Amino acid sequence: MGVPQQVVIVGGGIGGVSTAAALRSGGFSGEITLVDDAQHPLDRPPLSKEYLAGTRGLTDIALEQPEWYDDHEVRLLARTRVAALRPDEGVVETEDGRTLAASRVVIATGGRAARPAIPGADSDRVHVLRSVDDADRLRAAASPGARFLVVGAGLIGAEIASTLTGLGSDVTLVDIVSPPLSQVVGEPVARWLHEVHRAHGVTLRQCGVERFEPIGAGPDAPLTAHLTHGQGSVVVDRAVLALGMVPETRLARAAGLDTGRGVIVDRRQVTSNPAVLAIGDATEVRVDGAVVPRAEHWEAARFDGERAAATILGNPPPPLTASWFWTDRHGLHVEVVGDLAAGNLVVRGTLGSPPFSAFALRDGVVVGAVAVDDSKAVRAARRLIDRAILVDAEAVADPSTDLRRLVRG
Repeated sequence: MGVPQQVVIVGGGIGGVSTAAALRSGGFSGEITLVDDAQHPLDRPPLSKEYLAGTRGLTDIALEQPEWYDDHEVRLLARTRVAALRPDEGVVETEDGRTLAASRVVIATGGRAARPAIPGADSDRVHVLRSVDDADRLRAAASPGARFLVVGAGLIGAEIASTLTGLGSDVTLVDIVSPPLSQVVGEPVARWLHEVHRAHGVTLRQCGVERFEPIGAGPDAPLTAHLTHGQGSVVVDRAVLALGMVPETRLARAAGLDTGRGVIVDRRQVTSNPAVLAIGDATEVRVDGAVVPRAEHWEAARFDGERAAATILGNPPPPLTASWFWTDRHGLHVEVVGDLAAGNLVVRGTLGSPPFSAFALRDGVVVGAVAVDDSKAVRAARRLIDRAILVDAEAVADPSTDLRRLVRG
């Protein structure tokens, strides 16, 4: 397909905004329309941290300020929902009755918070966190002494537990996995990170939730959460489900696109209809019929947007690089790059005494790393991974070794 004249991007997260930015920086001169159902395209990572804590407001977490859209000639349709995609006709319909010309469509709809079928979880006192509205509701319920149950101790659950604790709430954090995130950061680091919660007053339980039952009536009535694995029950004022997300594929399915867990795309983000691309959390990448592992993180969505823009422009895709993400809890900044489950762990520094890091090595090559309060280590690790540089494990483990020297070989 030739370079289109009108691109409509459905979804205003980091992926959608990155697609628009990459199109303009790549020389695209046609029309770009960005449709977002929020009041403004916002950065989601702060929702579980600074925004929930009340230290950053909506303006602070905007992906771009309003003038950016004017400067880059991006038509922003905020507070607007898409009703239907009609790619074969070159049209996108909005719920308020508008028809948008679209020679190419980019689906960047992300996902919605998972709500497993736990009896009683439909209560207003059981929260999820995916949007600004979710964060506002949760912050309004948080207060010194308020009792919270956070279900799921992965990245988001851990951040929510940390933020609520910082607001003075009494938090119980449950997860059936012990320790949570061991496949992501390695077992020793995962165990230490989980215990950091306990050191800050969070109650930890290894279990799930069987059902929620209200105690009394009214909006402020507490809940009894009946736990699994013989853990009894706990009485709380509110609960938060942090159990992952479900890709948003409704529009894609209605448009006849191939979907699995997400909208099925190839490595260049193209769906089963060549006029439609899809990016970010909404997607499932398949190559030769096989699902390709992908990261559901902020940077991954940004890279998807840049690949989609390159595809639309007919340019080569950006080079691949090791996946990277970050998370914060209880004042600690944690960064992860690559795959820590794919190699033998080598600790640099003293585990549990930040700053420290751990590197996963396989056949003398770094394949993953995690760092606590040590961003320089992760930056060096990423270059080592991308270049497949042979390293000496003892040199990596020695904090006096300049990792930049290893990168230079």
